[in-house]
Amino acid sequence: MNFRLHAPYGPCGDQPQAIQDLAEGIREGRRDQVLLGVTGSGKTYTIAKIVEAVNRSTLVIAHNKTLAAQLFQEFKEFFPENAVEYFVSYYDYYQPEAYLPVTDTYIEKDARINEDIDRLRHSATRSVYERRDVLIVASVSCIYGLGSPESYYAQRHLVQVGQKMGREEFLNLLVSLQYSRQDAFLERGSFRARGDTVEVLPSYGDAAYRLEFFGSELDAIARVDPLSGRRMENVERISIYPKTHYVTGPHGLDDALASIRLELGLRLEELRRQEKALEAERLERRTLYDLEMLQELQYCHGIENYSRHFDGRAPGEPPYTLLDYLPEDFLLIVDESHQSLPQLRGMFEGDRSRKSVLVEHGFRLPSALDNRPLRFKEFERKRGQTVFVSATPGPYELKLTKGEFAEQVIRPTGLMDPEIEVRPVERQVDDLLHEVRERVRRKERVLVTTLTKRMAEELKRYYENVGVRVKYLHSEVDTLERVEILRGLRKGDFDVLVGVNLLREGLDLPEVSLVAVFDADKEGFLRSTTALIQTAGRAARNVRGKVLLYASTVTRSMRDAMEETTRRRRKQLAYNREHGITPRSIEKPVSEVLGSAAATDYYKLPPPLERPARKRRGRAAASVREKPAPSPEEGAAAYGDTQGAEKELGRLEREMRACAERLEFEKAAAIRDQIKALKAQVMFA
Repeated sequence: MNFRLHAPYGPCGDQPQAIQDLAEGIREGRRDQVLLGVTGSGKTYTIAKIVEAVNRSTLVIAHNKTLAAQLFQEFKEFFPENAVEYFVSYYDYYQPEAYLPVTDTYIEKDARINEDIDRLRHSATRSVYERRDVLIVASVSCIYGLGSPESYYAQRHLVQVGQKMGREEFLNLLVSLQYSRQDAFLERGSFRARGDTVEVLPSYGDAAYRLEFFGSELDAIARVDPLSGRRMENVERISIYPKTHYVTGPHGLDDALASIRLELGLRLEELRRQEKALEAERLERRTLYDLEMLQELQYCHGIENYSRHFDGRAPGEPPYTLLDYLPEDFLLIVDESHQSLPQLRGMFEGDRSRKSVLVEHGFRLPSALDNRPLRFKEFERKRGQTVFVSATPGPYELKLTKGEFAEQVIRPTGLMDPEIEVRPVERQVDDLLHEVRERVRRKERVLVTTLTKRMAEELKRYYENVGVRVKYLHSEVDTLERVEILRGLRKGDFDVLVGVNLLREGLDLPEVSLVAVFDADKEGFLRSTTALIQTAGRAARNVRGKVLLYASTVTRSMRDAMEETTRRRRKQLAYNREHGITPRSIEKPVSEVLGSAAATDYYKLPPPLERPARKRRGRAAASVREKPAPSPEEGAAAYGDTQGAEKELGRLEREMRACAERLEFEKAAAIRDQIKALKAQVMFA
C-alpha cells in the first residue's frame, strides 16, 4: 500500500514550500536536509505530507519517550490506513548491571518490562518485514543492540490451512521460538493445547489464534479473543514470529556455544597470567552456568551479553539495531535534532565505561562490550537520507547542509512568537511577583527558569510565603512524577512552575502566557541563543505570550535570540494581515499533550471494581449504590457465579485494549489492575 494522509485541512503558510523543497530534495538524492520549524507551525503535518509524497518506509527519532508518544499519536491519526508503529525502550524500570570496585559492591541487573511496549516493538519489526507503508516512531534507544534481523526473520514461520503439519510438530515449532505453555490464561508469547486444538498468542499481537488439527493436517485457523476464547473470524494463514529478537537456529546455537567456550578459555588464561584468581573463578562459574541454561532452554539471564556470538560478529563490529531491520532506502526524520543528535553521540561512552569495569573484574566476558549502542560514526554510516527537524538547528546539521534549510515559521493559527522584554536584575523577584499575580487573575500559568537549584528553591519558598501557588521541578524528580507536575500545572492545581533546565523543547503548555528567565546574561549552555529561543517558545502557544529576561547587560546570545524572534514575529504578522487571521490561543485536552507510555504501570487506582447495581426505586436503590466493593473473601459470588465473573473479565479486557489502541495508557492501566483484582477474586473463590 501507499501512504495516504487523512487530515481535515491542507497545507498553508510556509508549509507548501517546505513540503515541496524537502520532497524534491529526497527524490534528487540529497542525503541531508534541515527543516527549521517553530513551535506550533505544524511540523508533524509537514513531515507527514513529505512521507506521503516520497512513499518510503520512515523512521522518526525523538529524544525521549514522551515526545515519541505524542508523535506516534499524531502520525497514527494522519495515517489510519498505514502501519504506524512505536519503538522505544520497553523498560518501565531499569537498573543496569554494575560493579563498584571501591566498595566491592555488585549490582545485579533489575528491570521491569512493559509488555504493551514490547508487543509494539515486535509489531514494528513484523510490519517492516511484511509491508512498505511503515512509519516507526522511536526514541534514541533504537541505536541499542537488537538481535540479528537475518536470524529473526529466518525463524518466522508461515502456517496455513491445509498444510501438512501435525499437532506435535507445531508444538515443537512454538517451543523452538521460545513460546511457553500456559494452560490457564494466555499471555503474549505463550500457547495452550487441548486435544487437537492449539491456541497461541503471538509476540506481536493482542489477539490469539486457534489452530485445529486433523491427523497430520492443519484443518482450520481462527482469530479468537485470548481471554474469553470467542471466535472473531476465520483466517487462511498466519505468521508466527519468535518471542524475542535474540534468536538463533539449532545449528547457530551450537556454533555460538562453541564460540563462547573458546572465548572463555582464552579469557581465563589471560586472567590467571595476571594472577587474578578470584576474577577467573567468578567468570568461569557464571559463564558455565549460562552455557548450561542456553544448552537446555536456548535462553539465559543476560543473553544479550552474548549477542556477538549469536550474530556471528567479529570483536568490535557494530551490533544490529532497528536501523538494520529497515529497507535500504528508508527515510530518517530526526525530531528536535539539536537535542537528539547530542544524545545519540554520547550514548556509546556511557555504556562502555560501565561494562569495562564488569569485564575487568570477571563478571562478564569481553564480548559483552559488543552488546552496546552504536558509535555516532556507525550511526552516520547506517542512516539513510535524513531530514533534521528543529526550531533551532545545531551547527552539526547546518554544516552537513552547508547552512541551507527549509523554513517554516508561519503558524496556521496566526500565533506569533512571544514578545521578549529585558528588565533589570534589581528587584527582579518582586517585579516578577507583580506579573505573576496579573497572570493568576487571568487564570494563566507562569514558568520561571533560574540558573541554580538553590535559587529555584529559595524563590519557591518566598513565593509560597506570599500566597502564590508554586512548585519546583528539579533533576531529582523522576520522569513519571515530572509528567504529573506538568499535568497539574495545566489543570490549574498551581500557577507557577520554577526550574533550572527543564522548561525548553517538548513541553506544549498552552496555558502558559509568561516565561521569566533569571540571570539571562550569564552566557553558557542554559543561556545560549538556542536555549533562549527554545525557552521563549514555551509561551508561543498563548495569544498573550510574553518573555521576561532579567539581566544587567544584553549579551550576544540574548541579542541574537531577540533578533530571530522579532524576524519571525514580523513574518507572521504580515501573513495574518494578508489573510485576515486573528490569532487565538491553542486549546488542547490535558491528556492529549502530556500522556506517557512509561506511566502505565504507575497509575494510582480508584477503589476496587464494584458490582453494577440493579435498578431499584427509592431507598432500596440508594442502599444498593452505597454497597462497598466486594472483598476477596466474597470472591466471584459478587458477580453471581464464576461464569458471570468471566463475562465481566471479557468486557474489561476489550475495553482495556480499546484504550491502549487510543494511547490512553493510564485508563488502560486502571482497567488492567481491575482485571488482576477480579482474577484474584475468581481464583480465591
